[in-house]
Amino acid sequence: MREIVLDTETTGFEPSEGHRIVEIGAVELFNHMPTGRTYHQYINPERPMPNEAFEVHGLGDEFLRDKPVFATIGRAFLDFVGEARLVIHNAAFDMKFLNFELGRAGLPRLAPDQALDTLALARQRFPGAPATLDALCRRFGVDNSAREKHGALLDSEILAEVYLELIGGRQPDFGLASSAGARPGSPEGEWRPRPRPVALAPRITEEEAAAHAAFVAKLGDGAIWLKRA
Repeated sequence: MREIVLDTETTGFEPSEGHRIVEIGAVELFNHMPTGRTYHQYINPERPMPNEAFEVHGLGDEFLRDKPVFATIGRAFLDFVGEARLVIHNAAFDMKFLNFELGRAGLPRLAPDQALDTLALARQRFPGAPATLDALCRRFGVDNSAREKHGALLDSEILAEVYLELIGGRQPDFGLASSAGARPGSPEGEWRPRPRPVALAPRITEEEAAAHAAFVAKLGDGAIWLKRA
């Protein structure tokens, strides 16, 4: 299963008010393991940076002036994402900006159900507890000491660690993942556990089985061993 943990930085809160994306960062996971592939792009928002937003991420007009506009990088972004599930903290915010930019550039929009919201996941798992990314880092012991300001790639790397903890840690289904470099379609990526061709021989003796049956008989009809699923 391929997933993209993603974050954006913007000039404000609402694209309908003229605000734009200025940074996209993303980390690829395959079977809940980082592959080492990332996507990172600074973007010229074609508008001045409000001071309130600059204080959050530190991306100013001078730094962004020579960066590409979204229309020139949108296709490469979509190619990186592909059909993977997007893992985003407060997904509604990032998705509305991404789809605004994609639509403005005449590119296909992302389907709403392609995104998994880790904010909603955290609130479901820990009702009433703080669910910011920093709060979840403290809860799970994830190192976020480098996070002096918001940064899309750094935040997506941190979120990837938090996400794996939210779903129960790495390999939550106890399956054997492919190696970090394995790609979909490769022999490693296609491996799945299968039933044994020949069942293992029982290790319980006839005497042990008889003793267990006698014990169960003493418990009466309510014994759990007599029940069937």
